[in-house]
Amino acid sequence: MKDERSQILNEKFHFSGFRRWQEEIIDTLLKRRDVVVVMPTGSGKSLCYQLPAMLLDGVTLVISPLIALMKDQVDGLVQNQIPATFINSVLTPSEQGQRLKEIQQGRYKLVYIAPERFRNLGFMDGIQSCRISLFAVDEAHCVSEWGHDFRPDYLRLKWVVEKLSHPPIAALTATATPDVRHDIITQLGLRQPVTFVAGFDRPNLRFQVKRVEGEADKIDAILGLLKKKEPRGIIYAATRKNVETLTRALRSNGYKAGSYHAGMEMEARKSVQEGFMEGTLPVVVATNAFGMGIDKAGLRFVVHYDITGSL
Repeated sequence: MKDERSQILNEKFHFSGFRRWQEEIIDTLLKRRDVVVVMPTGSGKSLCYQLPAMLLDGVTLVISPLIALMKDQVDGLVQNQIPATFINSVLTPSEQGQRLKEIQQGRYKLVYIAPERFRNLGFMDGIQSCRISLFAVDEAHCVSEWGHDFRPDYLRLKWVVEKLSHPPIAALTATATPDVRHDIITQLGLRQPVTFVAGFDRPNLRFQVKRVEGEADKIDAILGLLKKKEPRGIIYAATRKNVETLTRALRSNGYKAGSYHAGMEMEARKSVQEGFMEGTLPVVVATNAFGMGIDKAGLRFVVHYDITGSL
């Protein structure tokens, strides 16, 4: 098993060795134990369930709250010739039905699903007929009312897990206080989980706060930052209106920038995300609908145009 793991790590994921905690987490899941994983963004949480998915019989369900992140992950897996797909609101009902049929036929090892999908009893019936080998809950802090990003649909997952005869669960997040970790265990119904906490410190990052006088000064400060740095990054804004205003300001100053928010047509959002991932669109101005776990190398900055709820 150990040789097989190393072979998959090398051939499918193109890594020569494991990072801190990854091997222990994978071992725990392969022993069919539940885990809670708190690791910084960029430290390799996804591999902790993606690699076991390749070794276990059946399919791994990955619960992800953001369509952009789902597509990003699946695109990366498919590129590595790992059979993966997603089911979410981007697809037509007939496409969703077709993908469910393919999952039942055993075509995929990893399937990414938004938590609200389980509201659909037809989907729930269909997924119960599949062999679920692992249940991975990404952004697991969303299950906690103590957390900064509570989503009521996450509370349904405990019932889902029971209906699926409780496969091993991996609950993963980049940020969780002890209260939130306790909530994750309770709300997901984890059974004597092994907890791995690697902290959230990322020594390669630095934080800076810039004092400004009003909106015009704020836009000038961002333009000043882009002149100093290679303009490749994400600017988050709290509202759709601010996203649109700032995108216009950047474009009028000669920067290639795209908007991303939940009020846009799905096709337009998809186009912006693909341009950003391919490097043809260096700057994206977005609400938190874009997610904060986009896996893209070479970003030089993340700017918060509006003050965030917490660091």
